[in-house]
Amino acid sequence: MAIRSYDKVLIGGTLEPSEGTGIIKIVSPATEEVIATVPDATPGDIDRAVAAARRAFDEGPWPRLSAEERGALLRKVAERIAERSDEFAELITAEMGAALAITKAAQVSSPLAILNYYADLATTYRFDEIRSGLTVDEVLVTKEPVGVVGAIAPWNVPLFMSISKLAPSLVAGCTVVYKPAPETPLDAYLLAEIFYDCGLPEGVLSVVPAGRESAEHLVTHPGVDKISFTGSTLAGRRIAELCGAQLKRCTLELGGKSAAILLDDVDVASTIPRVAPLALLNAGQICVAQTRVLAPRSRYDEVVDALTQNVAESWSVGDPLDPTNRVGPLVAERQRERVLGFIEQGRAEGARVTVGGGRPAGLEKGWYVEPTVFADVDNSMSIAREEIFGPVISVIPYDTEDEAVAIANDSDYGLCGSVFTADNDRGLGVARRVRTGTYMVNSFRSFDIGAPFGGYKQSGLGRELGPEGLEGFLEIKSIALPKGYTPSM
Repeated sequence: MAIRSYDKVLIGGTLEPSEGTGIIKIVSPATEEVIATVPDATPGDIDRAVAAARRAFDEGPWPRLSAEERGALLRKVAERIAERSDEFAELITAEMGAALAITKAAQVSSPLAILNYYADLATTYRFDEIRSGLTVDEVLVTKEPVGVVGAIAPWNVPLFMSISKLAPSLVAGCTVVYKPAPETPLDAYLLAEIFYDCGLPEGVLSVVPAGRESAEHLVTHPGVDKISFTGSTLAGRRIAELCGAQLKRCTLELGGKSAAILLDDVDVASTIPRVAPLALLNAGQICVAQTRVLAPRSRYDEVVDALTQNVAESWSVGDPLDPTNRVGPLVAERQRERVLGFIEQGRAEGARVTVGGGRPAGLEKGWYVEPTVFADVDNSMSIAREEIFGPVISVIPYDTEDEAVAIANDSDYGLCGSVFTADNDRGLGVARRVRTGTYMVNSFRSFDIGAPFGGYKQSGLGRELGPEGLEGFLEIKSIALPKGYTPSM
């Protein structure tokens, strides 16, 4: 496919020259070649985008449309993306290197489901409610859009992340300044083009690819009412600090170091093929990756051998456009070096590599890392505590169910987790004890679009998806009504 460069930023629906001369080079993780360029938005560009969003919110039609009308536009966008799904999948694979089969399934199909979910929710959600009062006869409790949203998304699943922010915020009636990651701005331009082709009013959405300085300017801009951020815990702490100084609303979906617990009654042969993808999809570059596998000591060798065999036989590495490959390159050279550094640290701390452990042979170009399994891991090791964000699995032994739960909870993070057992009731009991925002019992689905997604501890603040994802973009107002008056709803 032909990949398009952009020489302008998108300010409220119009492509305009940047105020600066900087450019962002999009480099193919598979070939290490520059495939496109976009402007590096300046703080001045952010100012113009926020001004357009502010006007669209304060004066424009979008917040004053019914939720059903806003939802109908989302449905049109979903239809248009579906028509161009192959184009989106190939573009995202070119930008960040995910295997094409994974891109089509996880990075394009899921965003379509999110758009349609919020289009449906717009027709049923109660934005207004009359309540009987205690000191007045009746109170109208109404939920209104929070205002101008600064949405900041990462590079790992760019379309999914952008839609998980845009769909609920737009249904709520907000306007949005969207800052995609510098590695993956191209699909954001294409997405915005579709939104405006479908009738989104002027000013409602801007796209400003930029680095850290301009991102901080967006976060601290007085014209922005809320920040919705997905990314690293380190960056999330900084955003929380900046928003806290202004008492600005924020939702933060941050890192994870999730544990998959295999109980002693588990069927290893059927379970391992389900556990491995939870850790290795997208080359391990997903925040919900189950990169700690907790195995009963009595069956530890059996689990390690089965996982090693599965990874060796089923997780081929190579050209992400080749449908036979399940693992593409990591997004950037810095990411590959980070992952390789953790692998060496794991070895130095006494863990044993059973498969993988370096760069794959025969791939001279591209930022590839072999899917790697570590055995003899203690939960105090760096590879068991740090979010590596690469295809690295640590298998940790335990003696009792209580110890397994304690190990799973012994983490700074609390985003996701899973348990596999022959007894569903027993599995649910474990799920209730592990302190994470999402959990799986004998399931390979780490979350559901209709349910809230987010984390405990350093995995973030607030929730995305489900009705709770919409509510994150709403303010609640109580209006005391005069005696004898009930407004039409």
